[in-house]
Amino acid sequence: MSHILLDFPERIETERLYIRPSLPGDGKIISEAISYSRDELKKWMPWAQRIESIEQLEEGIRKAYAKYILREDIRLHIYRKEDDQFIGGTGLHRINWDVRQFEIGYWCDCRYQKNGYITEAVNSLTTFAFEKLDANRVEIRCDPLNMNSRRIPERLGFTLEGILRKNQLSVDGKNLRDTCVFAKIRE
Repeated sequence: MSHILLDFPERIETERLYIRPSLPGDGKIISEAISYSRDELKKWMPWAQRIESIEQLEEGIRKAYAKYILREDIRLHIYRKEDDQFIGGTGLHRINWDVRQFEIGYWCDCRYQKNGYITEAVNSLTTFAFEKLDANRVEIRCDPLNMNSRRIPERLGFTLEGILRKNQLSVDGKNLRDTCVFAKIRE
C-alpha cells in the first residue's frame, strides 16, 4: 500500500496529552506561543529568527497540512488534555518511506517547560512510529549545546550514534555548529 493511503489517527493520546495534526486555523495559537517563547526559541530554531504575521503562519500551516496529506512531512501539535492548552509542536520529518526512517523534531512553549510534556509526547510518537508506521529507524537531531533538547533522547533510551562536526550554521548564520544524532532502531 502507498504511504499516501496510510491512515493516521486524528489524535495520539498519552496520559496527560493529545497530539494532533497541525490544521488550518491554528495560526493564532501558534503565534501566541512563539511570541511568548521567542527569546528561547531563537537560540536553536531557524524559523524563530523571523517574526511572522498570523497570516504568514497560517499559510505555513496550510502548506504543512498539504505535506501531511501526502505523508511527506507530518507536523503535529501537542495539547494538554485537561484544558486543551497548546503546549508545543512535534512531528515526523525527513521521512524515508523506503527505509521507514523518521526524524522527530519538537519545541515547547516556554510557559510549559520542565513538566515532562515534550518527553511524554516524543515517547508516544516514537512508539507510534514503530508500532503503527512500521519504522525501522527513528532519529532525533539536536545541537550539543541545547541541553534541554538533548536530555529528551537521553531520557528515552535513544543511542547517541555520533556528532556531526561543523555540519551546519548557527541559527544566526555566523558560526559553524555540530549536530548530535540520536537514534532508536527496530531490533
